[in-house]
Amino acid sequence: QVQLVESGGGLVQPGGSLRLSCAASGSIYRINTMRWFRQVPGKEREWVATITSGGVTNYSDSVKGRFTISGDNAENTVYLQMNSLKPDDTDVYFCKISTPSALYWGQGIQVMVSS
Repeated sequence: QVQLVESGGGLVQPGGSLRLSCAASGSIYRINTMRWFRQVPGKEREWVATITSGGVTNYSDSVKGRFTISGDNAENTVYLQMNSLKPDDTDVYFCKISTPSALYWGQGIQVMVSS
């Protein structure tokens, strides 16, 4: 059974940086895309960034230029480097991995940006 485990969240001051990791355990023979989302309780989950198996990346306008998504297909791990963090980036962050036959979500990890 595949499970995704996020790590690297926490409290950071405005302007600071964090690096989130999402590692998949279990058997995944092929990954199509890896994505990060974020969500404030009571609101819809917001897409943040995508990386394809070929390394093509896309970002939401709200994080473009500040966040960088990267992936390691061999290790089934996706990362999100977050720089120049703002209080508006405070959310629970979720990773999602898509394969030809299934979608997998992580359990979510809290990121708080506050002075």
